Amino acid sequence: MRFSLIAVFMLLLAPAILPVMTAAQGPAKPAPPPAPSDVATPPKDAATLSSGLASKVLTPGTGTTKPGATDMVTVHYTGWTTDGKMFDSSLTRKEPNTFPLDRVIKGWGEGVQLMTAGEKRRLWIPEALAYKGQAGRPAGMLVFDIELLEFTPAPTVPPPDVAAVPADAQRTPSGLAYKVIKAGTGKEHPRTSSQVTVHYSGWQTNGKLFDSSVMRGAPASFGLGDVIAGWTEGVQLMVVGEKTRFWIPENLAYKGQSGVPGGMLVFDVELISYRDQ
Repeated sequence: MRFSLIAVFMLLLAPAILPVMTAAQGPAKPAPPPAPSDVATPPKDAATLSSGLASKVLTPGTGTTKPGATDMVTVHYTGWTTDGKMFDSSLTRKEPNTFPLDRVIKGWGEGVQLMTAGEKRRLWIPEALAYKGQAGRPAGMLVFDIELLEFTPAPTVPPPDVAAVPADAQRTPSGLAYKVIKAGTGKEHPRTSSQVTVHYSGWQTNGKLFDSSVMRGAPASFGLGDVIAGWTEGVQLMVVGEKTRFWIPENLAYKGQSGVPGGMLVFDVELISYRDQ
């Protein structure tokens, strides 16, 4: 199948809690974090904003800048109701979550903007800034412990060099242009027959975002021989952990196909893993 366009959809903050696996099923999930002693009400040393959001820093961060209202954030978190019941935790899944900060409950959007990378903070989110009136969601004030691992501008903000190939980009004989944004940790390269797992965002040269696994909060996996030619060639230049920007000319993209973006396309691709078929 060809590399498809997938509509970006709204993300909600509370995915279902995964059940603990039995010994027969595989390794058990980590024990859920215990409820904080101050889960019932914000303590005196918590700072409260005019919105009613209260918070206190548990571990200072190492960064100096803070996320913007639309940035993509990667976090570990645990959430409790005020009776101490845990309803969600990325720690039990042993995998952090990444999402746009303007697509979550208001208390998260406001609270995480107070943080720096590496910081861990506890938030007491009043119902008005949480899930008020939403069926099937935790009710009342919610308490979250959040660790901000990293953040980047949302893909809705296009790269500054999206309109044309910059002078510092490398080119291949096919016309594909690219530059490495973040060096990888791997040493080997995928092959045409490899199955790859990536995070990516794609823009037209006018800056319009047309597809993004980052905005969906989940990486994509596919056979490297089943995508547009620019991807097949480009991802084979990468190693695991690398993030690269590609300028893919129309003849290596969707030329002649209806219902898909035309012209040169620009992709930021992060190679998470791959396996040979």
